[in-house]
Amino acid sequence: MLIAAPSVLTAESEADPVPGNWVFVDGGTIAQVGRGTAPGTADVELPDGVLVPGLVDVHINGYYGVEFQLADADSWDSVAQRLPETGTTAFMPTMITAPVGEISTALRRAAAFVPDLARGARVLGVHVEGPFISPIRRGAHNPAFIVAPKPDDVSELITAGAGVLRILTIAPEVPGALAAISQLTRAGVLCSVGHSDATADQVARAATAGARMVTHLYNAQRPFGHREPGVVGRALTDKRLTSGFILDLRHTVAAACQIAFAAAPGRIALVTDAAACAGMPPGEYLLGGEPITLPPGDGEPPIRADGTLAGSALRLDRAVANAVSCGVPIATAVAAATRVPADLISRPDLGRLAPGAAADMVWLSPELTTKATWIAGQLVYTDGAAATLAAVHA
Repeated sequence: MLIAAPSVLTAESEADPVPGNWVFVDGGTIAQVGRGTAPGTADVELPDGVLVPGLVDVHINGYYGVEFQLADADSWDSVAQRLPETGTTAFMPTMITAPVGEISTALRRAAAFVPDLARGARVLGVHVEGPFISPIRRGAHNPAFIVAPKPDDVSELITAGAGVLRILTIAPEVPGALAAISQLTRAGVLCSVGHSDATADQVARAATAGARMVTHLYNAQRPFGHREPGVVGRALTDKRLTSGFILDLRHTVAAACQIAFAAAPGRIALVTDAAACAGMPPGEYLLGGEPITLPPGDGEPPIRADGTLAGSALRLDRAVANAVSCGVPIATAVAAATRVPADLISRPDLGRLAPGAAADMVWLSPELTTKATWIAGQLVYTDGAAATLAAVHA
Protein backbone atom coordinates (compact mmCIF):
# COMPACT_ATOMS: atom_id res chain seq x y z
CA MET A 1 0.00 0.00 0.00
CA LEU A 2 1.26 3.43 -0.96
CA ILE A 3 -0.03 6.46 0.97
CA ALA A 4 0.63 10.01 -0.19
CA ALA A 5 -0.03 13.07 1.97
CA PRO A 6 0.70 16.81 1.93
CA SER A 7 2.94 16.19 4.96
CA VAL A 8 4.36 13.09 6.62
CA LEU A 9 5.93 13.39 10.06
CA THR A 10 8.05 10.34 10.74
CA ALA A 11 8.86 11.32 14.39
CA GLU A 12 12.44 10.28 13.61
CA SER A 13 13.41 13.96 13.57
CA GLU A 14 11.93 16.87 15.47
CA ALA A 15 13.97 19.43 13.56
CA ASP A 16 12.55 18.86 10.07
CA PRO A 17 8.80 19.61 9.90
CA VAL A 18 8.28 17.80 6.59
CA PRO A 19 10.56 14.73 6.43
CA GLY A 20 8.44 12.96 3.83
CA ASN A 21 5.20 12.99 1.88
CA TRP A 22 4.67 9.35 0.98
CA VAL A 23 4.87 6.04 2.81
CA PHE A 24 5.04 2.56 1.29
CA VAL A 25 3.78 -0.32 3.44
CA ASP A 26 4.61 -3.95 2.81
CA GLY A 27 3.43 -6.85 4.95
CA GLY A 28 2.31 -4.72 7.88
CA THR A 29 5.57 -2.81 8.22
CA ILE A 30 6.96 0.40 6.79
CA ALA A 31 9.10 -0.36 3.75
CA GLN A 32 9.94 3.17 2.55
CA VAL A 33 9.30 6.80 3.37
CA GLY A 34 10.15 9.43 0.79
CA ARG A 35 9.77 12.92 -0.60
CA GLY A 36 8.78 14.10 -3.99
CA THR A 37 7.42 11.77 -6.65
CA ALA A 38 5.98 8.59 -5.20
CA PRO A 39 7.14 5.25 -6.68
CA GLY A 40 3.80 4.53 -8.32
CA THR A 41 0.15 5.47 -8.06
CA ALA A 42 -0.96 6.09 -4.49
CA ASP A 43 -3.54 3.68 -3.08
CA VAL A 44 -4.50 6.35 -0.54
CA GLU A 45 -4.04 10.04 -1.30
CA LEU A 46 -4.75 12.28 1.66
CA PRO A 47 -5.99 15.72 0.59
CA ASP A 48 -4.95 17.66 3.69
CA GLY A 49 -3.60 17.37 7.21
CA VAL A 50 -0.62 15.24 8.15
CA LEU A 51 0.23 11.54 8.34
CA VAL A 52 1.96 10.61 11.61
CA PRO A 53 2.94 7.45 13.46
CA GLY A 54 0.30 5.78 15.60
CA LEU A 55 0.04 7.42 19.02
CA VAL A 56 1.38 5.54 22.06
CA ASP A 57 -0.21 6.04 25.51
CA VAL A 58 1.69 4.54 28.46
CA HIS A 59 -0.71 5.80 31.15
CA ILE A 60 -4.42 5.16 30.68
CA ASN A 61 -6.69 3.92 33.49
CA GLY A 62 -9.78 3.37 31.37
CA TYR A 63 -11.92 4.66 28.53
CA TYR A 64 -15.43 4.40 27.12
CA GLY A 65 -16.93 3.45 30.49
CA VAL A 66 -14.39 0.70 31.21
CA GLU A 67 -11.98 0.74 34.14
CA PHE A 68 -9.13 -1.65 33.31
CA GLN A 69 -8.44 -2.49 36.95
CA LEU A 70 -11.85 -4.15 37.33
CA ALA A 71 -12.69 -5.16 33.76
CA ASP A 72 -12.66 -8.51 31.98
CA ALA A 73 -11.12 -9.48 28.66
CA ASP A 74 -14.16 -8.46 26.61
CA SER A 75 -14.12 -4.97 28.10
CA TRP A 76 -10.39 -4.52 27.47
CA ASP A 77 -10.98 -5.72 23.91
CA SER A 78 -13.82 -3.24 23.39
CA VAL A 79 -11.59 -0.34 24.43
CA ALA A 80 -8.71 -1.57 22.26
CA GLN A 81 -11.03 -1.59 19.25
CA ARG A 82 -12.24 1.97 19.84
CA LEU A 83 -9.04 3.76 20.89
CA PRO A 84 -7.94 4.15 17.24
CA GLU A 85 -10.75 6.74 17.01
CA THR A 86 -8.45 8.94 19.13
CA GLY A 87 -5.33 8.16 17.11
CA THR A 88 -4.01 5.75 19.74
CA THR A 89 -2.61 2.54 18.25
CA ALA A 90 -0.76 1.20 21.31
CA PHE A 91 -1.50 1.67 24.99
CA MET A 92 -0.63 0.56 28.50
CA PRO A 93 -3.66 -0.07 30.73
CA THR A 94 -3.02 1.32 34.20
CA MET A 95 -4.10 0.13 37.65
CA ILE A 96 -3.94 2.46 40.64
CA THR A 97 -3.34 1.99 44.37
CA ALA A 98 -5.18 -0.93 45.96
CA PRO A 99 -4.22 -3.69 48.41
CA VAL A 100 -1.24 -5.63 47.03
CA GLY A 101 -3.30 -8.82 46.87
CA GLU A 102 -5.99 -7.15 44.78
CA ILE A 103 -3.44 -5.71 42.37
CA SER A 104 -1.83 -9.14 42.07
CA THR A 105 -5.19 -10.71 41.28
CA ALA A 106 -5.85 -8.07 38.62
CA LEU A 107 -2.40 -8.64 37.11
CA ARG A 108 -2.90 -12.40 36.94
CA ARG A 109 -6.28 -11.91 35.31
CA ALA A 110 -4.76 -9.58 32.72
CA ALA A 111 -1.79 -11.88 32.08
CA ALA A 112 -4.22 -14.66 31.19
CA PHE A 113 -5.99 -12.77 28.41
CA VAL A 114 -3.69 -10.00 27.15
CA PRO A 115 -1.86 -12.33 24.69
CA ASP A 116 -5.20 -13.09 23.03
CA LEU A 117 -6.20 -9.43 22.51
CA ALA A 118 -5.36 -9.21 18.83
CA ARG A 119 -7.85 -6.62 17.59
CA GLY A 120 -7.58 -2.86 17.68
CA ALA A 121 -4.86 -0.93 19.48
CA ARG A 122 -1.89 -2.93 20.72
CA VAL A 123 -1.79 -3.67 24.47
CA LEU A 124 1.78 -2.96 25.59
CA GLY A 125 1.49 -4.42 29.08
CA VAL A 126 0.28 -2.95 32.36
CA HIS A 127 1.31 0.15 34.30
CA VAL A 128 0.75 -0.17 38.06
CA GLU A 129 0.54 3.24 39.74
CA GLY A 130 1.08 2.58 43.45
CA PRO A 131 0.59 1.36 46.14
CA PHE A 132 4.14 2.33 47.17
CA ILE A 133 3.56 6.07 47.13
CA SER A 134 3.54 9.06 49.47
CA PRO A 135 0.33 9.63 51.49
CA ILE A 136 0.84 13.39 51.30
CA ARG A 137 1.07 13.31 47.47
CA ARG A 138 -1.60 10.66 46.96
CA GLY A 139 -3.88 12.70 44.68
CA ALA A 140 -6.99 10.61 44.01
CA HIS A 141 -5.47 7.40 45.47
CA ASN A 142 -7.06 5.85 48.56
CA PRO A 143 -4.74 6.49 51.54
CA ALA A 144 -5.97 3.32 53.28
CA PHE A 145 -4.20 1.18 50.67
CA ILE A 146 -0.86 3.02 50.54
CA VAL A 147 2.01 0.93 51.95
CA ALA A 148 5.79 0.94 51.99
CA PRO A 149 7.33 -1.64 49.66
CA LYS A 150 8.48 -4.90 51.20
CA PRO A 151 10.55 -7.37 49.18
CA ASP A 152 7.87 -10.05 49.42
CA ASP A 153 5.16 -7.68 48.19
CA VAL A 154 7.34 -6.55 45.30
CA SER A 155 8.07 -10.17 44.42
CA GLU A 156 4.36 -10.95 44.51
CA LEU A 157 3.62 -8.20 41.98
CA ILE A 158 6.50 -9.27 39.74
CA THR A 159 5.33 -12.89 39.78
CA ALA A 160 1.66 -12.03 39.28
CA GLY A 161 2.51 -9.66 36.46
CA ALA A 162 4.89 -11.95 34.61
CA GLY A 163 4.61 -11.10 30.94
CA VAL A 164 2.45 -8.00 31.44
CA LEU A 165 3.83 -5.75 34.22
CA ARG A 166 5.87 -3.10 32.38
CA ILE A 167 5.81 0.09 34.52
CA LEU A 168 5.41 0.65 38.25
CA THR A 169 5.02 4.13 39.75
CA ILE A 170 6.74 4.49 43.13
CA ALA A 171 7.74 7.27 45.53
CA PRO A 172 11.49 6.88 46.10
CA GLU A 173 11.51 8.55 49.52
CA VAL A 174 9.33 5.94 51.25
CA PRO A 175 11.20 3.32 53.30
CA GLY A 176 12.43 0.44 51.15
CA ALA A 177 11.72 2.18 47.85
CA LEU A 178 15.27 2.28 46.50
CA ALA A 179 15.70 -1.46 47.12
CA ALA A 180 12.31 -2.04 45.45
CA ILE A 181 13.37 0.01 42.42
CA SER A 182 16.51 -2.12 42.07
CA GLN A 183 14.45 -5.31 42.47
CA LEU A 184 11.89 -4.23 39.89
CA THR A 185 14.55 -3.02 37.45
CA ARG A 186 16.34 -6.38 37.62
CA ALA A 187 13.00 -8.01 36.78
CA GLY A 188 12.61 -5.83 33.69
CA VAL A 189 9.97 -3.50 35.12
CA LEU A 190 10.43 0.19 34.32
CA CYS A 191 10.17 2.27 37.51
CA SER A 192 8.58 5.70 37.44
CA VAL A 193 8.83 8.33 40.17
CA GLY A 194 5.38 9.56 41.05
CA HIS A 195 2.95 10.54 43.80
CA SER A 196 6.09 11.56 45.59
CA ASP A 197 7.34 14.20 48.01
CA ALA A 198 10.95 13.31 47.24
CA THR A 199 13.72 15.85 47.17
CA ALA A 200 15.75 16.29 44.00
CA ASP A 201 18.55 14.26 45.57
CA GLN A 202 16.19 11.39 46.41
CA VAL A 203 14.94 11.35 42.82
CA ALA A 204 18.53 11.24 41.60
CA ARG A 205 19.15 8.21 43.82
CA ALA A 206 16.08 6.58 42.32
CA ALA A 207 17.49 7.13 38.82
CA THR A 208 20.79 5.62 39.93
CA ALA A 209 18.85 2.60 41.23
CA GLY A 210 17.17 2.23 37.82
CA ALA A 211 14.16 4.56 37.61
CA ARG A 212 13.75 6.04 34.13
CA MET A 213 10.40 7.84 34.21
CA VAL A 214 8.43 10.45 36.15
CA THR A 215 4.64 10.02 36.38
CA HIS A 216 2.49 12.99 35.28
CA LEU A 217 5.01 15.80 35.66
CA TYR A 218 3.95 18.65 38.02
CA ASN A 219 1.00 16.67 39.43
CA ALA A 220 1.03 14.86 42.80
CA GLN A 221 4.72 15.54 43.41
CA ARG A 222 6.99 17.95 45.26
CA PRO A 223 7.09 21.09 43.09
CA PHE A 224 10.12 23.03 41.92
CA GLY A 225 11.78 25.35 44.39
CA HIS A 226 14.79 27.52 43.77
CA ARG A 227 16.59 26.03 46.78
CA GLU A 228 15.04 22.54 46.66
CA PRO A 229 14.23 21.61 43.04
CA GLY A 230 12.09 18.68 44.13
CA VAL A 231 10.72 16.02 41.79
CA VAL A 232 9.94 18.58 39.11
CA GLY A 233 13.41 20.11 39.08
CA ARG A 234 15.16 16.75 38.89
CA ALA A 235 12.75 15.49 36.22
CA LEU A 236 13.48 18.46 33.99
CA THR A 237 17.26 18.39 34.42
CA ASP A 238 18.19 14.70 34.75
CA LYS A 239 18.70 13.26 31.28
CA ARG A 240 18.05 9.75 32.58
CA LEU A 241 14.38 10.59 33.17
CA THR A 242 11.46 10.91 30.77
CA SER A 243 8.31 12.53 32.12
CA GLY A 244 4.72 11.60 31.41
CA PHE A 245 2.70 14.75 30.78
CA ILE A 246 -1.10 15.23 30.96
CA LEU A 247 -1.67 18.09 28.55
CA ASP A 248 -5.38 18.71 28.97
CA LEU A 249 -4.68 22.36 29.93
CA ARG A 250 -6.27 21.62 33.32
CA HIS A 251 -3.65 19.40 34.96
CA THR A 252 -1.00 21.58 33.32
CA VAL A 253 -1.37 25.01 31.74
CA ALA A 254 0.35 26.49 28.69
CA ALA A 255 3.28 28.11 30.51
CA ALA A 256 4.06 24.86 32.33
CA CYS A 257 3.98 23.05 28.98
CA GLN A 258 6.41 25.52 27.44
CA ILE A 259 8.82 25.17 30.37
CA ALA A 260 8.74 21.37 30.25
CA PHE A 261 9.38 21.05 26.52
CA ALA A 262 12.12 23.69 26.62
CA ALA A 263 13.88 22.23 29.66
CA ALA A 264 13.67 18.56 28.71
CA PRO A 265 13.78 18.22 24.92
CA GLY A 266 13.07 14.68 23.80
CA ARG A 267 12.12 13.65 27.36
CA ILE A 268 8.44 14.59 27.51
CA ALA A 269 5.94 11.81 26.77
CA LEU A 270 2.34 12.90 26.32
CA VAL A 271 -0.11 10.67 28.21
CA THR A 272 -3.83 10.85 28.88
CA ASP A 273 -4.09 9.36 32.40
CA ALA A 274 -7.65 8.85 31.17
CA ALA A 275 -10.28 7.39 33.47
CA ALA A 276 -13.34 5.31 32.55
CA CYS A 277 -15.27 8.52 31.89
CA ALA A 278 -13.15 9.39 28.85
CA GLY A 279 -15.19 9.32 25.67
CA MET A 280 -18.39 9.28 27.71
CA PRO A 281 -21.03 11.87 28.70
CA PRO A 282 -20.87 13.72 32.04
CA GLY A 283 -21.83 11.55 34.98
CA GLU A 284 -20.61 9.11 37.62
CA TYR A 285 -17.83 6.61 36.92
CA LEU A 286 -15.14 4.66 38.81
CA LEU A 287 -11.41 5.05 39.31
CA GLY A 288 -9.68 2.47 41.49
CA GLY A 289 -13.13 1.07 42.19
CA GLU A 290 -14.25 4.33 43.82
CA PRO A 291 -16.61 7.03 42.49
CA ILE A 292 -15.51 9.95 40.33
CA THR A 293 -17.64 12.56 38.60
CA LEU A 294 -17.11 13.86 35.08
CA PRO A 295 -18.52 17.40 35.08
CA PRO A 296 -19.96 19.07 31.98
CA GLY A 297 -17.63 21.19 29.86
CA ASP A 298 -15.15 20.47 27.09
CA GLY A 299 -11.84 19.25 28.48
CA GLU A 300 -12.92 19.18 32.12
CA PRO A 301 -11.27 16.35 34.09
CA PRO A 302 -13.11 14.02 36.45
CA ILE A 303 -12.99 14.72 40.19
CA ARG A 304 -13.44 12.94 43.49
CA ALA A 305 -16.15 14.11 45.89
CA ASP A 306 -13.66 16.44 47.59
CA GLY A 307 -12.75 18.10 44.28
CA THR A 308 -9.43 16.27 43.78
CA LEU A 309 -8.56 15.72 40.12
CA ALA A 310 -8.99 12.01 39.35
CA GLY A 311 -7.42 11.19 36.01
CA SER A 312 -8.64 12.86 32.86
CA ALA A 313 -11.07 12.60 29.96
CA LEU A 314 -8.34 13.49 27.46
CA ARG A 315 -7.83 12.14 23.94
CA LEU A 316 -4.19 11.68 22.96
CA ASP A 317 -4.69 13.44 19.63
CA ARG A 318 -6.12 16.35 21.61
CA ALA A 319 -2.99 16.37 23.76
CA VAL A 320 -0.91 16.77 20.59
CA ALA A 321 -3.13 19.63 19.43
CA ASN A 322 -2.92 21.25 22.86
CA ALA A 323 0.88 21.09 22.74
CA VAL A 324 0.89 22.83 19.38
CA SER A 325 -1.50 25.46 20.73
CA CYS A 326 1.05 26.13 23.50
CA GLY A 327 3.75 26.87 20.92
CA VAL A 328 5.39 23.43 20.72
CA PRO A 329 6.47 22.68 17.11
CA ILE A 330 4.20 20.08 15.57
CA ALA A 331 7.05 17.64 14.91
CA THR A 332 8.06 17.83 18.57
CA ALA A 333 4.47 17.41 19.75
CA VAL A 334 3.98 14.36 17.53
CA ALA A 335 7.25 12.80 18.72
CA ALA A 336 6.13 13.30 22.33
CA ALA A 337 3.09 11.10 21.66
CA THR A 338 4.85 8.51 19.50
CA ARG A 339 8.61 7.94 19.43
CA VAL A 340 9.42 9.25 22.91
CA PRO A 341 7.05 6.90 24.81
CA ALA A 342 7.90 4.01 22.47
CA ASP A 343 11.61 4.44 23.10
CA LEU A 344 10.99 4.77 26.84
CA ILE A 345 9.51 1.26 26.95
CA SER A 346 12.11 -0.14 24.51
CA ARG A 347 9.79 -0.53 21.52
CA PRO A 348 11.78 0.88 18.58
CA ASP A 349 9.31 -0.85 16.24
CA LEU A 350 6.60 1.59 17.31
CA GLY A 351 6.13 5.34 17.32
CA ARG A 352 7.89 6.19 14.06
CA LEU A 353 7.44 5.92 10.32
CA ALA A 354 10.73 4.31 9.33
CA PRO A 355 11.74 1.20 7.39
CA GLY A 356 11.15 -1.89 9.51
CA ALA A 357 8.77 -0.20 11.96
CA ALA A 358 5.18 -1.35 12.35
CA ALA A 359 2.84 0.34 9.88
CA ASP A 360 0.79 2.01 12.61
CA MET A 361 -0.28 5.37 11.19
CA VAL A 362 -2.73 8.18 11.84
CA TRP A 363 -4.13 10.79 9.49
CA LEU A 364 -4.62 13.97 11.47
CA SER A 365 -6.76 16.79 10.11
CA PRO A 366 -5.41 20.35 9.83
CA GLU A 367 -6.94 20.82 13.31
CA LEU A 368 -5.01 17.70 14.48
CA THR A 369 -8.02 15.47 15.09
CA THR A 370 -7.99 11.86 13.96
CA LYS A 371 -9.53 11.20 10.55
CA ALA A 372 -8.19 7.67 9.94
CA THR A 373 -6.01 5.11 11.69
CA TRP A 374 -4.08 2.11 10.40
CA ILE A 375 -2.56 -0.68 12.52
CA ALA A 376 -0.07 -3.00 10.83
CA GLY A 377 -1.13 -1.43 7.54
CA GLN A 378 -4.83 -2.26 8.04
CA LEU A 379 -7.42 0.52 8.20
CA VAL A 380 -9.07 0.19 11.62
CA TYR A 381 -10.84 3.56 11.81
CA THR A 382 -12.06 6.21 9.42
CA ASP A 383 -14.34 9.18 9.94
CA GLY A 384 -15.76 8.48 6.50
CA ALA A 385 -13.38 10.70 4.54
CA ALA A 386 -13.52 9.94 0.82
CA ALA A 387 -9.78 9.27 0.61
CA THR A 388 -9.97 6.34 3.01
CA LEU A 389 -13.28 5.01 1.72
CA ALA A 390 -11.91 4.95 -1.82
CA ALA A 391 -9.09 2.70 -0.66
CA VAL A 392 -11.49 0.40 1.17
CA HIS A 393 -13.73 -0.03 -1.89
CA ALA A 394 -10.90 -0.28 -4.40
